[in-house]
Amino acid sequence: MVTATHVFGSFAVPDTAEARAFYAGTLGLEVGPVAGMEEQGLIEIDLGEGRSVLVYPKPDHVPAVFTVLNLVVDDVEAAVDELADAGVPTLRYEGFDQDARGIARGDGGPAVAWFADPFGNVCSVLQEA
Repeated sequence: MVTATHVFGSFAVPDTAEARAFYAGTLGLEVGPVAGMEEQGLIEIDLGEGRSVLVYPKPDHVPAVFTVLNLVVDDVEAAVDELADAGVPTLRYEGFDQDARGIARGDGGPAVAWFADPFGNVCSVLQEA
């Protein structure tokens, strides 16, 4: 068994300065450079409670085909409206019954809407059931 001293997630973008502007400016998340790695362009998104996700530059970036970041919100409708006001559209997926605003409501599961960052990585806002 692996004995980890710390665990974190990460994903790539082609431009971490633009990613920082989106995740901090558009989404309102706490984003900063990784101490000692500023020259390499690594940033981290603060998830709270001492947790973060690493975002690293990858010039030949290909967007993830899965959700890389989920933002739990109290009101998914308000979050979708805020995203729309910021010019961030929701994504649509076959097999999900999404309303006119792109919100899917599962049987007893969370209400969720997906959107992409400027690089095509999929994120979501979700309201827990």
